[in-house]
Order: sequence, then C-alpha cells, then structure tokens
Amino acid sequence: MNAAANLSTSVAELRAKLAPLGQDAYDLETCERYASMVEEINDLKRKRRAVVLAHNYQRPEIFEVADFTGDSLELARRAREVEDAEVIVFCGVHFMAETAKVLNPERTVLLPDMKAGCSLADSVTAEALAERKEELKALYPDLRVVSYVNTTADVKALSDACCTSSNAVKVVEAIDSENILFVPDRNLANYVQSKTRKRIISWDGNCYVHHQINPEEIARVRDSIPGIQVLAHPECRRDVLKLADAVLSTSAMISYAKNSAAEKFLIVTECGLSDRLLMEVPDKRFFKTCKLCQYMKMITLEGTLDSLRHMRHEITLDESVRDGARRALARMLELSA
Repeated sequence: MNAAANLSTSVAELRAKLAPLGQDAYDLETCERYASMVEEINDLKRKRRAVVLAHNYQRPEIFEVADFTGDSLELARRAREVEDAEVIVFCGVHFMAETAKVLNPERTVLLPDMKAGCSLADSVTAEALAERKEELKALYPDLRVVSYVNTTADVKALSDACCTSSNAVKVVEAIDSENILFVPDRNLANYVQSKTRKRIISWDGNCYVHHQINPEEIARVRDSIPGIQVLAHPECRRDVLKLADAVLSTSAMISYAKNSAAEKFLIVTECGLSDRLLMEVPDKRFFKTCKLCQYMKMITLEGTLDSLRHMRHEITLDESVRDGARRALARMLELSA
C-alpha cells in the first residue's frame, strides 16, 4: 500500500515536471512507466554503488535519475569527488564516457548505448592527426596541438593540451606557442581566433547540430519577440555568433539565464538544454532553435536501466592512451587555472 502510494506520488511529481515539455510525449501512461523505471534505477544505484552522470543535452526523464548534470568535463571531474562510488553510468556520448574513464581509471564506467557517438569526435582520427601534426611541425617548429574535449581518447593522447568551450581561449593564450593546431571544430577555432593574436590552424570538423543553425532563424525569433536575449554556443557558425548577446558554454548559459534580469531567452544550442532550463527556472521563458542531437537521444531511460541491471557496455582504454589523454587534460587544468 505504501509502495503504491509512493509510486503514485512520484508519477504525479514526474508528470508535473515533464508535462510542460510536451503533453503528448509525457502523458499519464508514459509517466507511470518512467516512474517505475526511475524507482528501479535508484534501487540499483544503491546496490551497485553507482552514480549516474547526465549531460545537459539528455532527454528530460534522464535528469530524474542523474546524480550530477552538466557538460562532459564537469561531469567527469564531479565523478572523482564521489568517494564511495564504484560504478559510473554516463548518460552522454562515447567520448564523454571515455573521458570519465581517463579521470576515473579504477572505476567501472558504463555507457547505456555504444552507438551513441559524435559527428564532431568522428571528424578526426589519431592517425590523421599524427600525419597533419608532422606536416605542420616542419613549417612551425613551435607548433602545439590543442584538442577540444569533444574528441576520442587516442586523439587527446596526441595533444599537448585539451580545452572546453568555456576555457579554449584561455588555454590557447597560455600555451607556449604562437602556432596552434586546433582540433576538430572549425567553428570553435574561428571563435578562438577572433579572441587571440596567435595563429590558429583549424581542423575541418563541426558539430552537425550547431553547424546547421543559421542566422535567419535567429533573426526571425529576435524580431518576433522583443527583449529576448540570445545565448549561443561557440560551436555555432560565425554568422550566428554575431547575432548573440552572449557566446557561452552550456554550463555558462545556465548560470547566465538564472542570474540575468532578463525573462526571455533564445537558447542557441542542442535543445535538450532548453528542456533542463524550463524545468529548473520555471519563472522564465526559454525558446529553442530546436536542433536535436540524434546521438544524445540514443540514451534512454530503458537503456540506462538495462545497463545497470546487466552491467552492460563497459568502457575500456589502453593504458598508454589513457595516460596520454590524462596528461592532456591535466595540462588543460593547469593552463586554465
């Protein structure tokens, strides 16, 4: 009786949170099913001594089981602070789970769906990077490679330092070279070049979600909603960034929206972040460019439950790759301190 009452309460709470994001997607039957899975996942977390990390772009129902929600590096670092956890379930894409493993080698890291990749990370391989690095070293002996965290572990291992969207400029400015090969996002490279006098040599990669956002969409929303603040991710194209009131990482967008006096925002990034903001800041209005990442959305509540039930889809790394990637991440933290 008590269990049924608790489940009923959790269904009501869940529906209250999720229904505003889409009445059809989160009807009563769906919320009942999700509430049951949330309860089982939380029970398994206790039994497995597990934590669930959820990226900002995840489905809203995933946030209900997350111990921490944020960007990829923020999550990997937070996992290290949970002293009694033995298992990390990473609700994000493959390179993020790899980063969690790099920083938490003694823990089991699970990814609910191994098909959850990344078009940006796939745009550069370790072999191609090694070849390009050698070519450029002949022209620029002081060359350094800065890789975005949206890369595979073996690419990180060939890099002098990693960076995030929030600290990329700081890392580039601090590293001991005037010539930087920046991989793999050319849009983020263009943004960094606009903030530094150093030579940025960009890789020809992009995040398909951000790259397809165009300035006409932004202008149309801005013209139709007076007073709206436009927050854009630096993975967007240069012509989109020119229309933004602020260019920010996902975590910085959350802080900006919470602390700003403005009440209406256009969130120019993957629209999962808008869902999180709508749930956390219900007294403000958030509008979407509404671009979905097909890879992020491969992670489901069902898949997360299955991963924990069967300890399925473990991330493993060669020790030399892990050590090289760890070194590049450590260098990033040093340079951006």
